[in-house]
Amino acid sequence: MSIPQPTTGTLRLGSKAPDFQADTSNGPISFHEYIGDSWTVLFSHPDDFTPVCTTELGAFAKLEPEFAKRGVKLIGLSANGTESHKAWIKDIDEITGSHLSFPIIADADRKIALAYDMIDFQDATNLDDKGVQLTIRSVFVIDPKKTIRLIMSYPASTGRNTAEVLRVIDSLQTGDKYRITTPINWVPGDDVIVHPSVSNEEAKTIFPKFRIIKPYLRLTPLDIESK
Repeated sequence: MSIPQPTTGTLRLGSKAPDFQADTSNGPISFHEYIGDSWTVLFSHPDDFTPVCTTELGAFAKLEPEFAKRGVKLIGLSANGTESHKAWIKDIDEITGSHLSFPIIADADRKIALAYDMIDFQDATNLDDKGVQLTIRSVFVIDPKKTIRLIMSYPASTGRNTAEVLRVIDSLQTGDKYRITTPINWVPGDDVIVHPSVSNEEAKTIFPKFRIIKPYLRLTPLDIESK
């Protein structure tokens, strides 16, 4: 069987997230309408009723309130049909103690997976029963302007880290609001980096406690409550 190939250009950070219509476990959607004015995490998994995917979807479901606090919607995707998704959700909730309520997209023809480059073209073992590539573990963080802000891809054998997805969203949202960037391993409450576009004179007003480590590295605590 020939390997399906993407029909669109490669998505990059800053690309507009392709719109699409699809059936999901919660009914039909138009993706851009689903996003609305929210941030959104679109993530794919290889197959329903599989061990790693079950742990992942349960973890995302348990953390859905944390995503909601940040104004973030979740939506999953695989090549399975809606009835498979619905049946599998029951297993996920039973096994993980979750209450999964976000939609899971049915993408049997891989149209969405190809548009978002979610197909693994290297792992020849990641196939469905018809010999067609399954979706990999992709994560897209999309902002309210429908701009892709994060792309992560994991191999089928490795489960994702939901805390890292939340951490990146915290970093992106904080940076958008306060003109800062975040250093390695940053979590909310840690010092942040003053954005290069902010002069030292301006920083004295915006970040009174900022300190200059090097001309290119300026750290400051961020008192969000006072801003």
